[in-house]
Amino acid sequence: MQCAVYKGHKKIDHYLYVEKEGDFSRVPRALLDMLGQLELVIGLDLSPERKLAQADVNEVMQQLREQGYYFQMPPKTGEELLNSKAPN
Repeated sequence: MQCAVYKGHKKIDHYLYVEKEGDFSRVPRALLDMLGQLELVIGLDLSPERKLAQADVNEVMQQLREQGYYFQMPPKTGEELLNSKAPN
């Protein structure tokens, strides 16, 4: 499965995977606005055997098939994890 990976200029370490380079027709407008201007990072050939640095390749492939895009956010830091579990 082919895909293109983009990064936005407004959000650091956020990546948008789409099925076809330059085709954002299935990506919600709000997400595109949040990311700002997009820059192509790489084109990938995905397969179940392929390893990705911060995402499960099977989940990426499934979301590309079902919704036409996959949105990757940076992993939470230790401090963010602690704050998310703190009682209100």
